[in-house]
Amino acid sequence: MLFRSAHRVATRLFAQEGDGRIVDRTVDRVQGIRTVLGAAATVFLILAYNVDPNRWEDAALGGAAQLIIAPVVLIIAAPLVIIGFIRYAPPHVRPQLRSRLRAPLKAVGWYVLTLVVIGGILVATAQTVNADDGKSLWEYALVIASLVVIVWGFPFFFLASLYSARTAFNSAQVHPMLPPVLTMTLVWVFAAFSVIGDGGMPPGPPLVQFCSVLGGPLSVTAVSLWELRRMKTRFGVVLRA
Repeated sequence: MLFRSAHRVATRLFAQEGDGRIVDRTVDRVQGIRTVLGAAATVFLILAYNVDPNRWEDAALGGAAQLIIAPVVLIIAAPLVIIGFIRYAPPHVRPQLRSRLRAPLKAVGWYVLTLVVIGGILVATAQTVNADDGKSLWEYALVIASLVVIVWGFPFFFLASLYSARTAFNSAQVHPMLPPVLTMTLVWVFAAFSVIGDGGMPPGPPLVQFCSVLGGPLSVTAVSLWELRRMKTRFGVVLRA
């Protein structure tokens, strides 16, 4: 019941892509296949070139961390991408695109508010509640609020992060082509972080290293470019005529 409630609210806030959203089941299937193949490739590389059992835990934690960090990276990088996207549009289209920024800005605002509320409650509880002292009404209220955060807030935050990354904060309401463009930006940012954060290239021959680091971003980029082309050829969606 609580998870369903969190899912319903997260969907309403972060998965509303607007009436202009392009529904292409073929693209959805290809994206799903790419995800499965990417996960299978990761498993194969771990088994073939790194037998350290901690590698499985690192891969799982890395995937979870990317899910949580993705919306934050979008909040930082998306404004530059959106500015460039609008600047690339014809002058007579730009005011219309700018007028549609309200939807993604609202989604960003709700996400930031979620972070502030959850973080604020947990920090306040940790700093205020003291097991050795008598509990005040305020401390009891903080304990109850923390329980709500744990049982409802955490699932909501997870779903909010998932949907925010998937829809790029409802950016399809600005233009249907904007989410694939933001997706390409996001995967290359994560590819750079992966190399820098891990201290260099992964183990294995040069070809394996290349595939491990660039295989994911290149495949996502290829699928996104293909999606953009299908929008133009099958649905007549263009940014510049």
